[in-house]
Amino acid sequence: MDLNLLRVFVAVYETGSLTTAARRLFVTQPAVSQALGRLRRELDDPLFERDGRTMRPTPVASTVFPAFREALVGVDRAVDEVRGFDPALTERRFRIAMSELGEVGWVPAILRAVRAQAPRVGVDVVAMDVQALPEWLSRGAVDLAVTPSPVAGGFHHVALKSQAYGVAMSAGHPLAATSVSLEDYLAAEHVTVGSDSGLPNLAAALGRLGVTIQPKVTVNHFTSLPPLLAGDRRLIATVPDSIASGWAATWPLIVRPLPFEMQAVDIRLYRRATTQQTAALDWIFATVAAAIQGSTGQFFAIHGG
Repeated sequence: MDLNLLRVFVAVYETGSLTTAARRLFVTQPAVSQALGRLRRELDDPLFERDGRTMRPTPVASTVFPAFREALVGVDRAVDEVRGFDPALTERRFRIAMSELGEVGWVPAILRAVRAQAPRVGVDVVAMDVQALPEWLSRGAVDLAVTPSPVAGGFHHVALKSQAYGVAMSAGHPLAATSVSLEDYLAAEHVTVGSDSGLPNLAAALGRLGVTIQPKVTVNHFTSLPPLLAGDRRLIATVPDSIASGWAATWPLIVRPLPFEMQAVDIRLYRRATTQQTAALDWIFATVAAAIQGSTGQFFAIHGG
């Protein structure tokens, strides 16, 4: 069987589109259609059926995809070992999905690590969408994703950090001068970040105690918290403690331990499942992982003037 037929099949399976598969393979759409026709005759199955704008795989296609994909990965890795991948010469761009807070904290370290080895490489940071992430990674819309949220689909990943939470508040808050009791915590006025992936852990911890909190204020971005807390002596926020400690270096804020047990949030690095440019993906995955693991994060960049 022609190896190029397998490349076309895997590209169509991963992208769900003849047009996108053609762009990935640097061929025309008629060439993809022709190759797919040959493979359909080889396997005596339609393989894909159009569903609106998406090519949906048949049961036969879903059965053979893992073996076909693994075969291509093995071939590409063997070729890479012979030909080699040189980061210093590549000019490709990598797309990394990150949250707003991750972008503030980790991108400077990532760029330093990437540019030290690959000065011609481009990096695009994509705004995180946890719901869309499984599709992005399976179709190669992003190369990597940094997130504390579990991602369905069995994607290869590595744990980077384990982040505990604390209570942040203005230095002028009545609770700032003492330890925070559970009673004090529940009676306080809370501000939360709607996109905080630690909120389910917080809700679970409070649920084990049989209590809940109703936030007085909800904001969209972590960057809103330091000026909001510093300017309102009634509000408290349950946030990553190391990040809040960085803010406290320049903002009039205090960070206190939580008055109850809350599971730490694990930050993970995920990589796409698609087969193209495997050696480049191996390199960027290892480089980004090392950069984040070796950095405390530049969250102090959200500073007071």
